[in-house]
Amino acid sequence: MTLNPATIRIKNLRLRTYIGINDDEIANRQDVVINVKIHYQAEKATDTDNMDDALNYKTITKKIIKLVEDNRFFLLEKLTADVLAIAAEHDWVDYAEAEVDKPHALRFADSVSLCLSCNKN
Repeated sequence: MTLNPATIRIKNLRLRTYIGINDDEIANRQDVVINVKIHYQAEKATDTDNMDDALNYKTITKKIIKLVEDNRFFLLEKLTADVLAIAAEHDWVDYAEAEVDKPHALRFADSVSLCLSCNKN
């Protein structure tokens, strides 16, 4: 049996960071919700059941948390691009997608989000 690429999804990672251009956004941390999708060839991991043969989503998540919590961003575009870079950095990754939601960014909307993706093939 030939497997299609595996999909890792990190869903609704809720963090706080400085994001925005208004004075109150610059002065106060805000909630962001991050979703990441990563495709990679996991056939070796499915055969061996060995962590060394799998993409470690915990390591990826820790890097995203550090990025978000330790930095300031003016734009969702920059934050999303930086999250995507982490999601796509491993050589095994074929495709990655990152979406960042900024809840309560607009008065009558639940959130505003931005999504970026990349293919590495």
